[in-house]
Formats: sequence, C-alpha cells, structure tokens
Amino acid sequence: MNNLLRAKSLEVVETSPASLHDDLLGQIRDFIVEGHLEPGSRIPERELCERFDVSRTPLREALKVLASEGLIELLPNRGARVRQFSEQDIRHLFELIAGLDALAGRVACERISDEDIARIERMHLEMYSHYIRQELTDYFRLNQKIHQSIVDAAQNPFLSSSYAAANAMVRRLRYSANLLRRDRLSDAMREHEAMVDALRRRNGEELSKLMFDHMRGKCEAVCEYMREHQPSGRPAADVSALRDSTT
Repeated sequence: MNNLLRAKSLEVVETSPASLHDDLLGQIRDFIVEGHLEPGSRIPERELCERFDVSRTPLREALKVLASEGLIELLPNRGARVRQFSEQDIRHLFELIAGLDALAGRVACERISDEDIARIERMHLEMYSHYIRQELTDYFRLNQKIHQSIVDAAQNPFLSSSYAAANAMVRRLRYSANLLRRDRLSDAMREHEAMVDALRRRNGEELSKLMFDHMRGKCEAVCEYMREHQPSGRPAADVSALRDSTT
C-alpha cells in the first residue's frame, strides 16, 4: 500500500508541471490574441512574470511554443516580439485557412456523429447569446471552437495540424477585426447559422462553399483592420496597468 501511495504521489508530481505549463501558455496566448501587445512590440518579460506570478524560465519556455506557433518572434539575445504580418502575408494565410476549412466541411459531413452535430448546435446557440449581449471575448471563443470542432470532425490528423498552425498565426488579427467590424457580426452570425444548417443536413458541398466564403470575408475584415491600425511604433504596453481590466 505504501508503495502504491508513493507511486500515486510521484505521478501527481510528474504531471503537475505539464499542467502548469499549459495553463501559463494559454494565458499568455490569450493575452496576446486579445490585443494587449501591438504587432511588432517587444514582449515585456519582467511585467509578464509579475502578472502571471512565474519566473523567467517557465515564461521563456512558453514563449518558445508561441514562437513555434507563429504568434511571436524570438530575437537572438534580445528577447521576443509580437509577430507582424504584411497584408500579403495575411491574404496568403487566409487562402490556406479557407481551403482547409472548405475541405474540413466537406469531409466532416461524411464522418461526424449525430452527437457531435448536436454539440456544435449547442455551441452555436451559446455563441448567439454572447452576440446578443455583445460579449465579444466569449463570442470569439465559441466561434473558434465551432470551426475547430468541424475540423476535428473530419478526423484527419494532417488536416487538423495544418489548420492549427495556420490559424494560430492569424488568431490575434481575427480577434481584433471582430472588435473593429462589429457591424459585420450580424453577417457572421447569419453565415454561421447557414453553416450549422448545412452540417445538420450533412450537405458537404454546401458546407464547404459556405466555410470557404466565410473565411474569405474574414480575410477582408482582417486586412481592413490592418490598414486602419498600422503599428504606432510606441513601446510595448504597460502590462501591469492592464491587470484589472483583463482579470
């Protein structure tokens, strides 16, 4: 019994750091996605350590992961900065994402279970309630989960990994574009309603086209956001000053 207890204790010790790493990684990713640091701005490591109550080592490990996702860039001996894309970069990325979404929609209609369709419908209704209340952070979170769920329903690991890599690089800009183009949210909701309806009927060709057109429209919104919000060149945001507004 004592050996068993020791084994269980050891197991907890071994898995806990991974859980803490994933939690920190998610918090920093969301912080950047939600626009608290401008494109091209330096990552303020000291302030982030204070904000998330961690040392430099776990912070830098998380930054390495975010760099591999394309969200930030590591600078040799100079820390890191938020990645900055050109409009051409964005158009190329969204061409890829639109194509992956279209493929996912077509294949998902062939492979998705009735239970997963019902789950996506529930997420859509929850997203709509956030849209009505103008709770944009939660709206965006559900929006992303719906797209990811359709990709997952295609049951193709290569498709999933390609989608995750491309989407990670534009997630911050997609979030920011939602804040800028609130007038387009009603159009996006109608598009999502049509997508869920096509999925419910398992019409792969229709869902594929809807998802492709939806992402092309999102690309235009993101490019408009980029043109209207060019980096100002000011230093990185004072993270500690944002503590109250983001917790």
